[in-house]
Amino acid sequence: MIPRSVRAPLCLALILAAGPVLAQPKADPDWPCPQRKVTTLGYGSFWTGPDLAEAGEWGSDREAAQLARKLASRRTELREVDTLLDEFAQKADPAEKGKRLTRVFAGVFEIINGERSTVMNGISRYAQGQRRLAERIRDEADKVSEFKDSPESDSTKVASKEVADLESRFNWDRRIFDERNQSVSYVCEVPTILEQRLGEIARRIQAHL
Repeated sequence: MIPRSVRAPLCLALILAAGPVLAQPKADPDWPCPQRKVTTLGYGSFWTGPDLAEAGEWGSDREAAQLARKLASRRTELREVDTLLDEFAQKADPAEKGKRLTRVFAGVFEIINGERSTVMNGISRYAQGQRRLAERIRDEADKVSEFKDSPESDSTKVASKEVADLESRFNWDRRIFDERNQSVSYVCEVPTILEQRLGEIARRIQAHL
């Protein structure tokens, strides 16, 4: 049951509990993370080596493409990167080594940038879902209050059951909302983790040029 004395504080607590999803206005209302939303990265922020366009299509170089996919995968530990690059560079024709390593970076950049874009879109959908759930919870709280304020609310078993069912839905939705909201911080870290990985791989590739 939700006593009348706690209804207003409850609604206020619900708004505050939304955290970054509802409390802080953003240019994009569906972006819940503290960092600025940048949907697509530019390779110039990570790469100071040769022009990617002059190196040729990375997908046409089978070995460079294979290495790019392996380096981009988070299953590959960063401590393995130098060994993999050493092996690739040693096999490459010295005259072509720079171009081929540049293709490796181009592939890593495209793969990680694509993965990051997918994550960014997922975060926006996540925030939209939280916003809709918060609105539903507020509606449920208002309906419970209306039932309890009605003179007929205790007059029939049917009315009492309706209130109990509504309170049950309210409590369940609030629990789901709180659990999801607690994971926002982790979800928001993923794009940054990908950017850091991309930057570290770029640095190591450039060291082999």
